[in-house]
Amino acid sequence: MECPVCGGRNTKVVDSRDSRDGVRRRRVCNECGHRFTTRERIDETLPTVLKRGGERQPFDRAKVRRGLDIACRKRGIPAEALDRIVTQIETWASTKGDREVSSEALGERIMHHLYALDQVAYVRFVSVYHSFESIAEFEHLLREMQKAERVNIEGQRTLFPEAEEPAQPEPAAAAPVTKRKRKRRRRRTAEALAEDGQARPAEGEVRAPSAASASGAE
Repeated sequence: MECPVCGGRNTKVVDSRDSRDGVRRRRVCNECGHRFTTRERIDETLPTVLKRGGERQPFDRAKVRRGLDIACRKRGIPAEALDRIVTQIETWASTKGDREVSSEALGERIMHHLYALDQVAYVRFVSVYHSFESIAEFEHLLREMQKAERVNIEGQRTLFPEAEEPAQPEPAAAAPVTKRKRKRRRRRTAEALAEDGQARPAEGEVRAPSAASASGAE
């Protein structure tokens, strides 16, 4: 491996790690001491990109990355995140099983990843990709994005409805008290009081005093 600083070929690997986009190797040049990183990836067969005008071009990883760089300029997005998107798009293209992929499908795939990463970068990319020429086109895009956000939120609410409290059973209505039942209750109460010597006159009845109370009154 040639050193990017002095051009020397006497380098060695000091660290090696597997990652999702290949193997990351940390190297050091034995001639100038410069340390640098290389990445090894599987050589995959990529489809040809079919342009809108019918022109065919080989899939260009660097071109995809340049488009992402322009859309994400000054957005503070780490380079690793953009590299990961390029690798995901490259893997998608190579595993489709098609010998050709349209530039429209490729652009839609890039927009899909940008929307999830940064919506400002997404708007930038869409405006260039679709050649926006007026403010009305930007306004239409923003309205569509707002609609998509509302549908998302409402959909989550329907998927996770708030738990409803179980309905409390209504208390059973008391059975109506008939005249016959009231008379029966009075009779039982009077009999019980009479047994204890505490019988009281029924409602509206005037009872004569007992002999003991009458003699005490004299």
